[in-house]
Amino acid sequence: MDKAKALPSYLLQRYQGWKATGYAENQTWYRRLAAEGQRPRAMVISCCDSRVHVTSIFGADQGEFFIHRNIANLVPPYEPDGKQHGTSAAVEYAVNALKVAHLIVLGHSSCGGVAGCIQMCKGNAPELENQDSFVGRWMDLLRPKYETVEKVEDPAEQQLLLERQAVMTSLENLMTFPWIKEKVEDGTLSLHGLWTDIGEGSLEYYDAKAQTFEPV
Repeated sequence: MDKAKALPSYLLQRYQGWKATGYAENQTWYRRLAAEGQRPRAMVISCCDSRVHVTSIFGADQGEFFIHRNIANLVPPYEPDGKQHGTSAAVEYAVNALKVAHLIVLGHSSCGGVAGCIQMCKGNAPELENQDSFVGRWMDLLRPKYETVEKVEDPAEQQLLLERQAVMTSLENLMTFPWIKEKVEDGTLSLHGLWTDIGEGSLEYYDAKAQTFEPV
């Protein structure tokens, strides 16, 4: 591979600053993590969106969360077909190898993936309908839930509701994994659905009894 280049200068400078301060002040902790391995209590499945900063929201340090990010924080259903499944592999490792106690799905406001799904379902995004669109085929996971918000007239409300449906889709699909279902039912693993408003800094959780999202 002869196309890779060195880091841009601004990233190199940030790294050097971190190494001289953040790392230097906590090198004992970093070395302990390296020697003893990771023991996170929770896995967080969040969106790739650069505005969603999981560790900042929860004030977490290195080693606390096993984090997987993808478009629109979606989890596909259990599908052991012998093909490559990045999200499913991350979930498998977190649950069966790291033995996390909590699986958290974190959705967010102004999600571009969800917005794309809406436009695709309305017929306004032909580029996402193409079979060579990785984003379009990924958002097919959420597409069936569009019918639950299709008649909502306010675009902002429709977007919000489908963002929450994305969280619900992932929670539902997680329960199709037999080893997750078993651990949830025996009480050794818990599932959590969250949604955060980026601009307001607010956080909501899914209340299974009320079947609604409530403020934290």
